[in-house]
Amino acid sequence: MTTRFTKNGHQTSESLNVLLTGGRAPVTLELARMFHHAGHRVYVAESVRSHLCRLSSAVEQCFMVPSPRHETENYLLEMESLVQTWQIDLLIPMCEEVFYIAQGAERLRNHCRVLVSPIEQLHELHHKYHFIQLANSLGLSVPDTCLINSRQEWMKAQAVLEIEGKWVWKPVYSRFAARVRMPISSTANLDEGALEPDQKIYEGKMKQHRLQNDPPGDTEISSASPWVAQAYVAGQMLCTYSVAYEGTIVAHTTYDSRYRTGSVGASVFFEHVEHEEIYEWVRQFVQATGFSGQVGFDFIETEDGQVYAIECNPRATSGIHLFYPGDGLVRALIAPDELVEAAKVIIPQQGSKAMLMLPMLGSGLQQLFGKGSLRTWMTAWRGTRDVVYMRHDVKPLFEQFAVVLSAWRLARKHKFSLTEALTHDIEWNGEQR
Repeated sequence: MTTRFTKNGHQTSESLNVLLTGGRAPVTLELARMFHHAGHRVYVAESVRSHLCRLSSAVEQCFMVPSPRHETENYLLEMESLVQTWQIDLLIPMCEEVFYIAQGAERLRNHCRVLVSPIEQLHELHHKYHFIQLANSLGLSVPDTCLINSRQEWMKAQAVLEIEGKWVWKPVYSRFAARVRMPISSTANLDEGALEPDQKIYEGKMKQHRLQNDPPGDTEISSASPWVAQAYVAGQMLCTYSVAYEGTIVAHTTYDSRYRTGSVGASVFFEHVEHEEIYEWVRQFVQATGFSGQVGFDFIETEDGQVYAIECNPRATSGIHLFYPGDGLVRALIAPDELVEAAKVIIPQQGSKAMLMLPMLGSGLQQLFGKGSLRTWMTAWRGTRDVVYMRHDVKPLFEQFAVVLSAWRLARKHKFSLTEALTHDIEWNGEQR
């Protein structure tokens, strides 16, 4: 049994009471099952009624809590009450609740261990411009990036930057490539049929919207909600997931995420790859910042093997799906100091891959009717496990339909995208209590 940390600092071999947030996320379901398999009791706090963990046999009990984004103080009060009532030993925020938990971490730590870094550090990593500036100051490779604080700055930057090359435009606070734009002048002369498959992936992500000379409206871009212009880098997109403890990596995966929802958005297929250059980039960043917790990065690898980090996600990412019970990820989260002392890093098994079956089927239709390769997609599909389905825990497979239906209704009511509907009550855009 894994070591237990009690409130007085002593260690026992008993099972832990673990509280996870973000029950709607497949990664939360995955981690809940890992903790359950390791003999721990898992509880989940979620601000929507229908979510993947609600009926999972791996979860002892689920709690509906206020929206972290819209009722932050009530959310933290409820989380503190849950931690005390259920004698929680370890609280792990999984999605963007991490930013709200960080704001209340001091009082939550009076009752349990909380796997979260200071809010100031999380903000610096989440903010797309601040992250690039930080990485650049550490001598790590990142694309040239400019901060845009107003409509006027956008127009001025567009006039200058379009002369120098291709640029990607995106809000400093965004997720799943939402609202990413690429100027027509940067793509109009590209022969997409001549692009390599990995270039098409990145090109597809960047083309969610094309500029028609006008920037977003004044209500969308300001000093409070700035955008960035980032130099376009052609190449293969790779992502990472790591667990770090006081500046040392204790678990890590680099993964290929070639298939996504639509032509852009969240990844639906994940495959572990060995990549020394990316691992070394992450190792240096984590060491220099002294980071503790879960963190992921998005990279572009160019044809000549150079890697550039384009974004940071200081929270759990889909790389969790590449670890299996027994690989040691639970140990990395519960007893990271033991792994540091042993100089050991937990990595997935060679060839590990996973997918979200339903959206992966949608991706297959894109390959059939689009310019992708159906044969390549079928090769990826074969032998890849669905992260939601589990033989002895089948209810989440059916619950996902309720999750999507609920999000669709919300999106229709408020006239925003399905992706925005899935995160509207938990996303964080720099707000402070």
